Amino acid sequence: MEKRLIQISGFLISSLGWLFVLCTMAMDYWRITQLGGQGGSFIIKVAWYWSNLWKDCFTDSTAVTNCRDFPVLWSVTPFIQGVRGLLMCGLTLGFFGVVLCFIGMECTYIGGADRTKDKLLFAGAVFHFAGGVSDISGYCLYINRIARTSFAPSVGPGVLRYDLGPPIFLGLVGCFFILLGAVFYAVTVYRVICPESKVVYDYGGGTYMAPRSRGRTLYTGYYRPSRQYGSYYIDSGRSSSSKISKLSQTTPDKISERDAFV
Repeated sequence: MEKRLIQISGFLISSLGWLFVLCTMAMDYWRITQLGGQGGSFIIKVAWYWSNLWKDCFTDSTAVTNCRDFPVLWSVTPFIQGVRGLLMCGLTLGFFGVVLCFIGMECTYIGGADRTKDKLLFAGAVFHFAGGVSDISGYCLYINRIARTSFAPSVGPGVLRYDLGPPIFLGLVGCFFILLGAVFYAVTVYRVICPESKVVYDYGGGTYMAPRSRGRTLYTGYYRPSRQYGSYYIDSGRSSSSKISKLSQTTPDKISERDAFV
């Protein structure tokens, strides 16, 4: 039950994050700046310049907006092309991640055996993580371009100093949700990443289990076997058919009187 709750929480959080990222691509005011707005006249004149991934716009104090759409793809500013490409790549990876995680969740009845579903869920978590990193890279590229102009000591004539708009912050929150959901998925299938090597050996009515460790491990169990039968070791470097081998065998401490007589 706990595993299902964690997986459902991861699915909801990651899906919400991808929804945030998808909405930012269609939102306005990625960057915005204001000119005017100071007192000194009867009519306060103010204008806003703002942009998104698809157009540059100008809005005056009368709420009239004039926009200039970006030209064809190969003539757009290179950093705009990079941001678009990173976000679209992340959304594509996120789509495959959502599908794989939905199939691999324990509460769904598709995907096959439990081990197969765990592998699918882990693959979906990797897709989520890669898509989230791609989206973060796109937002950071856009932020870097704005910061280089905003914090420059001097700018050329006609160059405006822009501020970050709401879509940037919404997208960063969405990326955080995506990575958090990927972590939730990975936590539930950590045994696929680090399987436990557990060997059970039945000898004389007793059960001996070898804990996982490096190199050779002495078989230990619920009680110690008699030294008469030797000590058994496991070597992790050998094949599965020859893992259990008898390396040494001690001689009995006592010799029966019949054998001594002979």
